[in-house]
Amino acid sequence: MKTKELVLSGLLIASGVILPMMFHMFGMTGPIVLPMHIPVLIGGFLLSPHFALILGIVTPILSGLLTGMPVMFPMAVIMAVELGVYGLTAALATRKFKLSIIPSLVISMISGRIAAGLTVAALVQLFGVKMDPFMYVKGAVLTGLPGILIQLIFLPPLMYAIKTYMKKNSANA
Repeated sequence: MKTKELVLSGLLIASGVILPMMFHMFGMTGPIVLPMHIPVLIGGFLLSPHFALILGIVTPILSGLLTGMPVMFPMAVIMAVELGVYGLTAALATRKFKLSIIPSLVISMISGRIAAGLTVAALVQLFGVKMDPFMYVKGAVLTGLPGILIQLIFLPPLMYAIKTYMKKNSANA
């Protein structure tokens, strides 16, 4: 099972690097449509909590290193915490608390944004970063509304299709 999770994690990390590049090619920016969040949330619903956490942390860091998006400091650091919490929370909500996808998504989004705000607050204190944590979270939510809607509308049927496919393949194997 760990091999499958490792392979799936690699695929989702690659998707998290490639998907934002594709959106940028069509003029849609990451802070608006949140393309990196989608593979991390999918991972949260398919992977164990520790794999989902690692997926969320590694994806923005690797993307920042390979593509320059997001800028490594402070954005990739903030996103690594935010997306790590997204993945972890989605995995815990569905596996441990047996919540369905929409409540899990909402809880993950709220938890991730709170973690991002706390990270900004820590960066302000530790490194003198010129950001207001509250304004950062408010701006991220308002700017990201299209991406949030995309996640709420498209992830539930997508996850249903993926899980149905996985059940059929495991029954045939």
